[in-house]
Amino acid sequence: VGRTSEGSPNSFLATKQAYGDFELEFEVRVDDALNSGVQIRSRTRQRATGEGPDARAGRVFGPQVEIEAGPGLAGYVYGEAMGRGWLSPAARLVPHAHFRNGDWNHYRIVAEGPRIGTWINGEPIADLTDAAAYASHAEGFIGLQVHGIEPGSGPYEVAWRQLRLRELVDSE
Repeated sequence: VGRTSEGSPNSFLATKQAYGDFELEFEVRVDDALNSGVQIRSRTRQRATGEGPDARAGRVFGPQVEIEAGPGLAGYVYGEAMGRGWLSPAARLVPHAHFRNGDWNHYRIVAEGPRIGTWINGEPIADLTDAAAYASHAEGFIGLQVHGIEPGSGPYEVAWRQLRLRELVDSE
């Protein structure tokens, strides 16, 4: 269970190991007013680059699968601090109600080469192939996000259970 605190930045519970091709399944429940996400193939900046909060040392960056109440964009893939915004094509960013507000939701994420597919409660959400994202993020940690909140809001919670991770390996 992750809990926000007033004015807190994004925080993550991340794997120590880097993963490239994998299948990840989990159940998640999030307060309706909080959005969250799961970082995949991500890393942290080792030194500050450029200007602004997205350029600071220690900043997590990489693909993120969105978690948010519906109707919304849950399950689509965002480029956290990658300078590109949504990795899911804009034409396919259609708000949906497959995420059950206030309840447990089953996510499935398959990352194989440059292709990332996501499902929520058995419904397909994203199916994208992004060679540029794969070139810069072929592997990295998996991180469960507790999104930062503005002062005067919250506290909120996001909870995960039934996490299952399976690496996909070539049979050749």
